[in-house]
Amino acid sequence: MQDLLTMLQRLHRPRLLMRAARIGAEDYRRGTHLPRILGFGILPRHGTALIKLIEIEAELDTQRKTADASYSLIRHVDVLIAMVGEARFLRAAQTPSA
Repeated sequence: MQDLLTMLQRLHRPRLLMRAARIGAEDYRRGTHLPRILGFGILPRHGTALIKLIEIEAELDTQRKTADASYSLIRHVDVLIAMVGEARFLRAAQTPSA
């Protein structure tokens, strides 16, 4: 899972997008947000969800860069919020409790 977190650290997105994602992640609720993004059903584990979110976000970023008419800024921020939220859960799970 460390590789996933490293991938996220190397991800460079516009500062305003990431700031919005970090602020939104404060209210991130996995059970509410993930089904809306990934589809309904059994929620995947944090690592699996993060991989799917990274794939979705990469496609959205390509749409943003190419000025694709189907690009949705709201969806992009929503996916980034979920990515930040899932990464926080993953980091918390890896941190040994004292």
